[in-house]
Amino acid sequence: MRLFDMEEIIQFDKQLLLMVNGSDSVFLDYVVLTLTNAKTWIPLYLGLFYVVVMTHKPNWRDILLILAAAGLCVLLAGTIDDTIVKPLVARWRPTHDPQIGALVDVVNDYRGGNYGFFSAHAANTFSIALFFSLLMRHRLFVCFMVGWSLINCWTRLYLGVHYPGDITVGLLWGALVGYGVYRLYCRITIPARYDMRHLWVPIGILCLTILFAFVKAAL
Repeated sequence: MRLFDMEEIIQFDKQLLLMVNGSDSVFLDYVVLTLTNAKTWIPLYLGLFYVVVMTHKPNWRDILLILAAAGLCVLLAGTIDDTIVKPLVARWRPTHDPQIGALVDVVNDYRGGNYGFFSAHAANTFSIALFFSLLMRHRLFVCFMVGWSLINCWTRLYLGVHYPGDITVGLLWGALVGYGVYRLYCRITIPARYDMRHLWVPIGILCLTILFAFVKAAL
């Protein structure tokens, strides 16, 4: 007797997605479309860059090292997923799944690419969130960064472009990458102490970005 029946797990994953996918709110649809767009979070990345510069200036070696580490997180977490894992596993996104595709609530015809295992949004955002959380080590900042990643994950479920299983594996891979890159960074140099006064900048930007998404949807 098998402890886990993979087909049962897959079917449960599909049913769970249909429970959390979409809503009857056009307003919320537009909020989610804004929050799921990678360009929306550019100000947050600039805020993190500000903290790094304010902490390490004028030592540009350390600044460039952190930028390289963040880039490595994205490369290992998302780029490998998109270029190798998704084509290799070839699991349909819910929006393209012949079995349940017609049942998925699609927003503004946003369907994503054909394959969705695993979620690059989940892997990318959580690797960045964990790397900077370990680097800066302030509880409030950690809560906001993890929350930011989970918001991104929720938007993918809402839009029906990933199954919960895609998100879960993406988070686990992102955690492994973020932690691994941080340990590699620690082998190269000694992490600095970060001032909470500087960390209020990315926290504030994060809150304003979410507010912007709601205001944009209301206009």
